[in-house]
Amino acid sequence: MSGLQLPSIVGLQRIIPISRGHDPEQVAVVAGALRASGLGIIEITLDSPGALESIAGLSSEDQLVGAGTVRSEEAANAAISAGADFIVSPHLNGRIVAAATSRGIPAIAGALTPTEMVAAWEAGASAVKVFPASIGGARYIRDLRGPFGDIPLIPTGGVTLDSARDYLDAGAVAVGLGGWLTGTVDPDMIQARASLLRALFA
Repeated sequence: MSGLQLPSIVGLQRIIPISRGHDPEQVAVVAGALRASGLGIIEITLDSPGALESIAGLSSEDQLVGAGTVRSEEAANAAISAGADFIVSPHLNGRIVAAATSRGIPAIAGALTPTEMVAAWEAGASAVKVFPASIGGARYIRDLRGPFGDIPLIPTGGVTLDSARDYLDAGAVAVGLGGWLTGTVDPDMIQARASLLRALFA
């Protein structure tokens, strides 16, 4: 059972930048740098200061804004009300998936084992966030594609420029990048690193 389709921009760019720990002012800088580099999507983790304010502030921009580290149904509803375009959880919780999809919002559920991945897909998730991806690496993604070729996988956790291409070549539909890409609030550095990532798909 598949969920709502992921935003098409994910399929085109195959990169989901993740902003963690930034306040609304810093998020605005990070998001602006990403837009300037051609990345029209950002995930803001809810454990960041003023996360809902950040989501609301970006919801009118020409950029898809997701809520990450969503750990409860209540948090999912709050993020969607703030304007989140998609929901990402680090684990599988069917209530979170239902809260999002019932309101027409795609949900990306976190999982690590094959059993969890199938459960997430059957619960209606749009894709599975393989987390932490660094445990199994690209080889793990490649092995999963055999029996689970119909489940979109998004490795997240420790992904860098050096490993992103390997994950995508192994069959991932996209990769989530946090610290390597958005661990700084220097717009020039973010744009430079984003350009290197986008070159992977040229």
